[in-house]
Amino acid sequence: MKKLKGLILTEGMHGMISQAEGLAKALDIDFIHEKIELNSFWKIFPPKITPIKKFVFKNKINHDFNIVISCGRKSVIPSIYLKNKFKNKIINIHIQDPKVSLENFDFIIAPEHDELKGKNVILSKGSIHYLTLNELNENENYLKMKIDNQKKILAFIIGGPNKYYSYDEKILDEVFIKIKNNFINNGYQAIIIPSMRTPKNIIKKAESYFDENQIIIPNVDKKAYLSALKLAKHIVVTCDSTSMISEAAITGKPIYVAQMPTIKNNQRFKNFFNLFESLNIIKNLDTSVENWDYKKLDETNRISGYIKDKINNYDIS
Repeated sequence: MKKLKGLILTEGMHGMISQAEGLAKALDIDFIHEKIELNSFWKIFPPKITPIKKFVFKNKINHDFNIVISCGRKSVIPSIYLKNKFKNKIINIHIQDPKVSLENFDFIIAPEHDELKGKNVILSKGSIHYLTLNELNENENYLKMKIDNQKKILAFIIGGPNKYYSYDEKILDEVFIKIKNNFINNGYQAIIIPSMRTPKNIIKKAESYFDENQIIIPNVDKKAYLSALKLAKHIVVTCDSTSMISEAAITGKPIYVAQMPTIKNNQRFKNFFNLFESLNIIKNLDTSVENWDYKKLDETNRISGYIKDKINNYDIS
């Protein structure tokens, strides 16, 4: 059977790319990634009151494709536009709640904590993502030469401020103290990994706070991220990113979540934390270190398997 071609539509943010490309890889399709840019007037309108017209977005999409995978608010209208244009010749899949009629898509993948319901909705435990165990294994050696083989490794993954969480100095100090007291003072070496949302001042703060034996990655570095997850005995992730917590859960290793005060209602986050606690995946970063096991979470492959079975009923090749 001829390999299917995919078109990925996102706003270019790490979490969105991770989810969309992760699904495309798991579906085993050849894909092109298009970063969506809306025309300025339409940036301020939510999708539900935006016309399904080509003039809404700047992108000139001339690729061959059978499957559209979209993720994020800006990608909603282009995905629906392409579906309306090509009808049953393509399948369109949206990741996350599109905040428009679900009937505009063939499939919608949404995390359980969003509580979205519909006949074409596939629920995931946490976020789907691009990480695979093979990739972790392939990148293990990237940081291996830098680590102290006499110490256990902590991967400390830092996100950044968003509309739900702020990163004030006092809270960061408390998190850093817990990392030092719980882990570094008890025979661990920390690998500190920033994300695309991590402000430079937080990286500089980490460089001045932690001693020279800790490994601080100054820039976004996918290989370092994968290597740290593979080498770690424990993982700490800041609470602002359900995507990075979901990614870490593929390792089966104990994950501590560094909680921070909220600046607006974070019920979706609470639902996510409750689910992952019930699955024995996470605990809140406190004053002690424990070891525990859970089944490695690989929702991307589970969901892609379901979609592959359904695709066989479509005539899109």
